[in-house]
Amino acid sequence: MLNKFLVIVTISLILNISEVLSSEDIPILVIAPSKKPQSISTVGTSVVVLDEKFLQNTNEYFLGDVLASNTTSANFFQNGGHGSTSAIQLRGLPKRYSTVYIDGVKMSDPSSVSGDYDFNHILTSQISRVEILKGNQSSVYGSGAIGGTINITTKKGQLGKQSGVTFNTGSHKTNNYSLSYSGADETKNYYVGFERFQTEGLSAMTHNNEKDGYKNNSITANYGKFLSDKLNLNTNLRISETNKQYDKEVTSSSTTHNEEEDGVQASGNISLEYKMNKKFTNTVSIGNTYIKRVYQAAPGSGNTQKDNYYGDRYSYSYKGNYNYNLDNSFVFGIEREDDHIGYNANATGKKDESYYTTSSYFDFQKRINKNIFATVGSRFDDNSVAGNEEAHRASLAYLFDDKSTKIKSSYGTGFRFPSLYEMYFVYAANSNSLPFVKAENSKSFDIGIEKSFLDRSLNLDLTYFNLSYDNLLEGWKNNNSSGAAYTTQNSDGIVKSQGLELTSSFKFSDNLEFGMNYTYTSTYDGAEADDPNRNQSYTNNQMVRVPRNLINFQTRFISPNDDNLSFVLNSKWSDTARDYGNGNRTYNDEMIDDYFVNDLLIKYNLWDTYNLFFNITNVFDEKYETVRDYSQMDRSFNIGLKRVY
Repeated sequence: MLNKFLVIVTISLILNISEVLSSEDIPILVIAPSKKPQSISTVGTSVVVLDEKFLQNTNEYFLGDVLASNTTSANFFQNGGHGSTSAIQLRGLPKRYSTVYIDGVKMSDPSSVSGDYDFNHILTSQISRVEILKGNQSSVYGSGAIGGTINITTKKGQLGKQSGVTFNTGSHKTNNYSLSYSGADETKNYYVGFERFQTEGLSAMTHNNEKDGYKNNSITANYGKFLSDKLNLNTNLRISETNKQYDKEVTSSSTTHNEEEDGVQASGNISLEYKMNKKFTNTVSIGNTYIKRVYQAAPGSGNTQKDNYYGDRYSYSYKGNYNYNLDNSFVFGIEREDDHIGYNANATGKKDESYYTTSSYFDFQKRINKNIFATVGSRFDDNSVAGNEEAHRASLAYLFDDKSTKIKSSYGTGFRFPSLYEMYFVYAANSNSLPFVKAENSKSFDIGIEKSFLDRSLNLDLTYFNLSYDNLLEGWKNNNSSGAAYTTQNSDGIVKSQGLELTSSFKFSDNLEFGMNYTYTSTYDGAEADDPNRNQSYTNNQMVRVPRNLINFQTRFISPNDDNLSFVLNSKWSDTARDYGNGNRTYNDEMIDDYFVNDLLIKYNLWDTYNLFFNITNVFDEKYETVRDYSQMDRSFNIGLKRVY
């Protein structure tokens, strides 16, 4: 693999020695597509950017709620109220097919069943930017980045010194406050933020009335230092300590509620950046993710055992960036990830497993002429258990002379290695053998057009996508001498997803703006078609929790009489979706009804740096579900003060 990587680097560097042109239009810089700054107008991949200004104009406690209520073309679902298990779906795929990074650290949970990431603990006050890449991103981001990648950046210090405070109080005995101190000068920048959230909550499940509370204490710290004119040091640390009550799935034979989970979610990274010259930058990084979950049965249940789950990941990387200019660059790197999990649980007993993955990749960006921008990239991964996989990507953007129209397209292949859980865990008392499992593989294609009208007052973005993946990892029933064991195996099914994403924004005047996003998704769940245990009478193969139609609206109004007063209305309509029924994977027609919800934010600017706000969630008190039998927030209120800088 190393020899293959060196050949690619050599060839690409030769190709890069040519006449170059610089971008004349740099409206927004994005990092995520190629792990380097790039003008969004030249990107052939579908990208959504939520910058700090956008996040400041929301009043959601959690980042997941921001993604759910705004025009991001992403489907979001949650098992109850604040703090409950939540997930994001990109392009109709389950949550395990999207990777999440915070400050460059991969956040997927090594100890979870499929190695996915739970959004329920990310509070918004310490977040400065979110970039959402859609479609296959495995060529840059490796295993799991089939539906897309979400890159989250926490706040950094700005020139001078700043201190801030935010306070919210609202329905369900909810209280939230944050404190921060930050600053920067010619040689360094720093940021320290603390946030606490606490709520009495509501019942996670719809058929009982007890409260499921939630607590979250989070700390974020970032520090950057110019050690010399060529050497930079950057460090970041994020820790969340949580406690939540939740309701287990309830069947006809079980009515247990109010289990508890104590959790820790921590991530950190230290990197050294060496600028060899104006064009060539080298970066070495060491990162760590640690997630721990401790489950306690409901008080009075008679079960005093605590189930402990933890996972950690150490990552080591080198990245080289040979950057002729903004539009012509060559990024390459090598990485290693060490994943480890430990369980001490009633269902699985004691387990301790690990594997490692070594990787090499490159991404070559070239401005072919004044209108055409191309990107090609490849990645080669070697997993110590699952073997070798590779991924490739090519994208093309054609930017018209007037910069008001862009045609974009991308094609990529991807993969997802089995999680440690999928590789090693068996639900049977005496079973100690597992079938060999291999990586899932995917292909994706998209094509779209971005168009501006009326001097950029009206903007449209229309994209068609088509993707599929095979070698699906599914839970199968395996009868052996020790009894029935549930293991993971690769099936013959093929999952297909295709659809349309339409995003528009219209600035009617300085006081009135509209935004809209419509997504149509048609999926075929080949896993179900291939599963001999499914209900044979079931014919609708739309994947679970994926509505065919999803629409988000946003209306922003600034009072013409007082420009300090503004109103933001977020509206969302979701089509019906199917789900598993009765807490079991039966593939029956268990449907989630369509719903229409509205959230209203009223904001008033105080002085230069503070906002007074009043928020109404679910204005019309819509009763709805995103996961069958699990509650969503009723009509709720909160009021607070926020520092903006």
